[in-house]
Amino acid sequence: MPEPMAAPPQFHVYDTTLRDGAQQEGLRLTVADKLRIAGYLDELGVGFIEGGWPGANPTDTAFFAAAARGELVLKHAQLVAFGATRRVGGRAADDPLVAALRDSHAPYACLVAKSHSRHVELALRTTLAENLAMVTDTVQHLRSEGMRVFVDCEHFFDGYREDPAYALEVVRTAAEAGAEVVVLCDTNGGMLPSWMGDVVSAAGAVGVDLGVHCHNDTGCAIANTLAAVDAGVMHVQGTVNGYGERTGNADLVPVVANLELKYGWSVLPEGALAEATRISHAISAVTNVPGSARAPYVGTSSFAHKAGLHASAIRVDPNLYQHIDPALVGNDMRMLISDMAGRANIQIKGEELGFDLSDRELAARVTEQVKNREAEGYSYEAADASFELLLRSELGELDEYFSVLQWRVHTHSAAGERSDSEATVKLRARGEEQLFVGEGNGPVNALDAALRRALTPAFPVVDCYELTDYRVRVLEGSVRAGGGHGTNAVVRVLIDTTDGERTWTTVGVGSNVIEASWEALSDAYLYGLLHRAAPEPAPAEVTVVD
Repeated sequence: MPEPMAAPPQFHVYDTTLRDGAQQEGLRLTVADKLRIAGYLDELGVGFIEGGWPGANPTDTAFFAAAARGELVLKHAQLVAFGATRRVGGRAADDPLVAALRDSHAPYACLVAKSHSRHVELALRTTLAENLAMVTDTVQHLRSEGMRVFVDCEHFFDGYREDPAYALEVVRTAAEAGAEVVVLCDTNGGMLPSWMGDVVSAAGAVGVDLGVHCHNDTGCAIANTLAAVDAGVMHVQGTVNGYGERTGNADLVPVVANLELKYGWSVLPEGALAEATRISHAISAVTNVPGSARAPYVGTSSFAHKAGLHASAIRVDPNLYQHIDPALVGNDMRMLISDMAGRANIQIKGEELGFDLSDRELAARVTEQVKNREAEGYSYEAADASFELLLRSELGELDEYFSVLQWRVHTHSAAGERSDSEATVKLRARGEEQLFVGEGNGPVNALDAALRRALTPAFPVVDCYELTDYRVRVLEGSVRAGGGHGTNAVVRVLIDTTDGERTWTTVGVGSNVIEASWEALSDAYLYGLLHRAAPEPAPAEVTVVD
């Protein structure tokens, strides 16, 4: 392994989630969303937050106005307003979009400038000389107005490959006009890591601090960014969670994690990297774009282990199958329970849940039961609650809070009318038999209502339980399927339930979707009762309703 590179005297981590990331298909951010995300980015410790393009759209203009009113207080980051060089044939001092940059009250401006000769002639429809004049005029004007300026050289890498002399002349022009950093942009995302070094080195010969901005169209945005760092750039741009148009931008979290943990550079404030997982997930919640479970460093599967061979090694030393300690990025190791699990998986998972499975015979028995049930269609990878119930049952530690004596559900539908469902649940809880009816907008909703009503007199805490997600999958290949397929196949149901503080997942498998749903639903209530936070008050007098 080569000696680690020395860090440059200064290094910029520049986030463009609020501008370039917001160009992702289906992603819509309000001013309030942008303010919240900016706060999270500041917690992560990035040096620069590109807030948007004031003057180009009302939301971005309103965001900068809100920031100027004090609605955004940044402890680490500098706010950057994005814009473009002045219009062809005009003056920067008279350009309305340049004026919007001045009026944004941001201390920094980042200007996009054409650096590909064909783009200048075909897209701007002007001369190469006029494009250079536009760069010079706009940078000098903003500098004279007290703003500090970065310049994004759009399509730089493609432009360099077609006309290297002109691409480098744009870099030189921006630097001589007063740009502090000139950013080389792989706008089409077509570069490969092995191509980056020579191009970046050629631009570095101009004698200006360089940055890089990579898109992910080849799947190489992170690698291309690091290759540019190796070639000498001191400013990296990206977005949290890799948001951006088409296939997205370089994901900034893996970029900075690699720089901190692999290069050994301190590019974030001390301790900030340990917040990366929390912040990545928090931003996903604001954007309403689910994060990838397989995202490097911060994904829920980033340190998840399924194979029994892995688990056996991890019991000896967790680092044997993990490239870093997950805590360094605020993540955690997870042991998955499946038909691929070995005894070590079961033992580690049991320890996570607080059970002693050091007895090899007991661990082997639980492992065999898991494998058999997975063959029938159960899945415990995403259903820790159901696995704990199975484990408690095997250990003889599963308290019987209630026993279901009978349940049924009926759905009625007439032509042109909305269908209605009615469920009846008969159970015994705390020595009392109870029969309750529930109505709902579907059979599962009706069963949930009936079960909740039946349990509430004995366990009032169940009133705060809420079903938050419901997923069904057809299982044509399970042992239990018995050759059925399509609508005749066995189904698996996963239900997420919350009590407002924690969320748990249970699984049910059955020959029809209602049967599977009932198993997952009743186990969800049982698990909730096992983990209820406060002791139950004395039950009220129970009235049996038929």
